[in-house]
Amino acid sequence: MSKPLPVIIQGGMGIAVSNWKLAKTVSMAGQLGVVSGTAIDNVLARRLQDGDKSGDTRRALSHFPNQEIVQKILKKYFIEGGKPNSQPYVMVPKITLEQKRDAQEILIAANFVEVWLAKEGHDGLIGINFLHKIQMTTAASVFGALLAGVDYIIMGAGIPRELPKLIRQLVKLEPGSVPVDVIGGSAVQTIINPLDFISAGTKIKQPKFLAIISVDVLGTYLARDEETRPDGFIIEHNSAGGHNAPPRGKYELDENGEPIYGPKDIADLEKMKKLGLPFWLAGTYGNPKRVKAALDQGAAGVQVGTLFALSNDSGFSNQTRQDLHKKIKDGTLDIKTDIKASPTSFPIKIAKLEGHTSTEAGFADRPKLCDLGYLREPVISATGRTIYRCPSEPEEEFLKKGGAPEEIDGRKCLCNGLMANIGLPQVRRDGYVEAPIVTLGSDIEGAKVLLKENPNGYGAEQAVNWLLQSVN
Repeated sequence: MSKPLPVIIQGGMGIAVSNWKLAKTVSMAGQLGVVSGTAIDNVLARRLQDGDKSGDTRRALSHFPNQEIVQKILKKYFIEGGKPNSQPYVMVPKITLEQKRDAQEILIAANFVEVWLAKEGHDGLIGINFLHKIQMTTAASVFGALLAGVDYIIMGAGIPRELPKLIRQLVKLEPGSVPVDVIGGSAVQTIINPLDFISAGTKIKQPKFLAIISVDVLGTYLARDEETRPDGFIIEHNSAGGHNAPPRGKYELDENGEPIYGPKDIADLEKMKKLGLPFWLAGTYGNPKRVKAALDQGAAGVQVGTLFALSNDSGFSNQTRQDLHKKIKDGTLDIKTDIKASPTSFPIKIAKLEGHTSTEAGFADRPKLCDLGYLREPVISATGRTIYRCPSEPEEEFLKKGGAPEEIDGRKCLCNGLMANIGLPQVRRDGYVEAPIVTLGSDIEGAKVLLKENPNGYGAEQAVNWLLQSVN
């Protein structure tokens, strides 16, 4: 018997801001808790190098169906008692078009661990969120989440037309593939064969797939063909946190340098209803009145990110959370849609905090480098080789690889900054410690209300109950 659709979908935010603890709390409150799958392989490796003092990571790994893989991972990354603070983290292999075995193994295991921990000890719904822009990790990441019994897979920051087919292939233990765009060349299929990692008798359940879109045109496009049709949609308004779709039509900026959105950027909900698939609304829906308004408009519910990101259950480090709470309470938190910050070229909402790379001083202090590489793009070089480039890498390197000078200005290293958000910053050999960078949505009114009632912070369960108070 299938479970009812959730009214509240907790957003899949950042790198492990939506961690397993937050998702589990939301799920046990009766709604859809979502973990972030972004860069989760490095999160797993760093938790192990910090000693996995709670034992949670190793407990989850003990349930992974291939213990030979687990032993390899533990041997390479686990440090009893944790590494010294001054010692750099050992990083996981960068994922490439060739899909090397060790890179796939830790991706599969890491996604398994995050979902397994979120699902442990209850029968609530758990989802996982992926970014379409990070194409090279998709196949292995989805497979790892499936092995842990994930209930929902959610994808945004692009048009995820290949996901329904990939999920069907992997559920049946057939090789699954994802096309990766290559600049200057044809798309390359990245392939994963489940039977290279698990036995043929393994059972995998079919999850639901939700596509994040901004306008009804994309919904119509995805729904028209069984190969691309999702089980539902999350319709994100441009006020939602994280990456936003660029404005449709003429690209103009307001007096604050933020993109101007118009009527073409608003989804027609009447057209969405005609598709016959459930949809959730996102972007400034983080309060009880807006939840009810969404339901009254025919939505199955809402997706809420920022309210949960600011809760005490999210993955933010204590320092980052305290800084955010303080600025919210005194009314000084500045959140701006930055059209330059993300290497993806998508607009992204950034919260300005002292010492972070969101500020001019913090950005200037950081040496330019790209060593995590999740937002790198494969490119065919002048000599015909496949190379990888990112606008956040050193300028000379980016330009040498054929990048355009106008792509460089203001680009920030989201990968390292988001790892620092959750208390896992890389320590450089010259002593530089990676500074955080916080992405949030524009709507912080709900957080203001709950922080006024709970000066020491509020929990995710409180947030769920508050959001649902107007729902019969």
